Amino acid sequence: MNLTDSFLRILPEVVLTITGVVVMMLEAVLRRGVSRKPLGWLTVAGVLAALYASLGQFQLAPGTGYSGLVQTDAFSIFFHVLICAIVLVTLLVSLDSYGADSPNQGEYFALVVFGAVGMLFMTTASELLLVFIGLEISSISTYIMAGLRKHTAKGPEAAIKYFLLGSFATAFFLYGVALIFGATGTTRIPALAAALPLSQTPIFAVVGLGMMLIGLGFKVSAAPFQVWTPDVYEGAAPAVVGLMSTAPKAAAFAVLLRILYGAFPAYHADWVPLIWIMAALSMTIGNLGALRQQNVKRMLAYSSIAHAGYLLAAFAALSADGIAAASFYAVSYAAMNVGIFAVVSHVGGIDEKLTSIGDYRGLAYRSPLLGGVLAFFLVSLIGIPFTGGFFGKFYVFSAAIHSGLIWLAILGLFNSGVAAFYYLRLLTSAYSKPSETVPLQSIARVTPSLLVALFLTVVATLVLGIVPGQVLNRAKAGAATFYPAAETPSTSATAAHP
Repeated sequence: MNLTDSFLRILPEVVLTITGVVVMMLEAVLRRGVSRKPLGWLTVAGVLAALYASLGQFQLAPGTGYSGLVQTDAFSIFFHVLICAIVLVTLLVSLDSYGADSPNQGEYFALVVFGAVGMLFMTTASELLLVFIGLEISSISTYIMAGLRKHTAKGPEAAIKYFLLGSFATAFFLYGVALIFGATGTTRIPALAAALPLSQTPIFAVVGLGMMLIGLGFKVSAAPFQVWTPDVYEGAAPAVVGLMSTAPKAAAFAVLLRILYGAFPAYHADWVPLIWIMAALSMTIGNLGALRQQNVKRMLAYSSIAHAGYLLAAFAALSADGIAAASFYAVSYAAMNVGIFAVVSHVGGIDEKLTSIGDYRGLAYRSPLLGGVLAFFLVSLIGIPFTGGFFGKFYVFSAAIHSGLIWLAILGLFNSGVAAFYYLRLLTSAYSKPSETVPLQSIARVTPSLLVALFLTVVATLVLGIVPGQVLNRAKAGAATFYPAAETPSTSATAAHP
């Protein structure tokens, strides 16, 4: 494997790293009071270049680089493209969120791309220590972004809570890696599958896997490791929440899939019950918690816990369809969640003067565009047909049923019905007649960058709900990394869409 080939396998990470460094250097020389918006457009250009480089990796033959530290295949490229797309839309939403002369803008843009570098390394790593490094790069960036609104009390509080609990979770993950190394003598993911059955101390490997599940369970806000989610989502800026609720989760789910199916397939009897319990708890706690919320961001925080449960249901399916369903669901959830937080970010503003469900009363009358987009994403989150949310849940529950997880699928369907209550409550408020007692008096003009972001997320959600075939086939190609027989789409999945 020559150096050029290895370099191409980490080209998106290199592009984003250079972009972040350039933005930081330019930020340092700009005078106070000078607009930082050009730095945002420079960051957008860098992310577009990284997205193009990720798409170009589809032309590379599957393989490894840098002595096997990174692995480029259909699975890793799928999540590379997804993460770059999420970051791109997040930046478009953020361009007009801050004041023109805000000193935090350059820092924010650099942190976004540096966090993305960590996420990309997590998805492409074939070495657990590199996964840990990527996890740390991503986590440190998101810790800081959560507290960027220093003028509010909730911003620093969110950052401190996220940092303290995240540090504990990271320690669990690293100690799990140490135990697995002690049991097998390796931390290379492909080598673990062969080394684990020969281990003299398999209990160390099982405990190590459990500790890694704790660390990654925190990152995806799966129950019972979800306690940080509502407070951090409430304290961070909406655009930041849109990013941290999707991109880091996609990276963590990719790592979890690679570890469970790539390194621990022989131990499925040990980890499937754990995943089953986490999925059931996440769906139930998330939806029941959301029913009681009046704050929109806290409601969406509990909603994200529930959606983590839906996605984990596909993990327990032990099939190529389960992996493909999980990957597809990650895409559909990212599209609608980034989109809905784009609306929340614009309506509330950087200072978030409008936070409760009642504050959204009459939104559709004051801004038909924002009201209609909000309604569309809420309908998709419920899982109404012809939206990405519907097909995402359809594939997840189908994979669970085909694997014999009937009760888990039934629990998921019941929870989907419960979720409709709190989503419809926000939808009803948005389309209720305006009241003089509601503080929502006017809506700022939708900027071109926000309009592009909304357009991209709406189109993505529609495409995933009407013609999901291409994305699903890419997801199935990624599943073929673990199940080679899955390279051809199954008859059941093909019949489900045009």
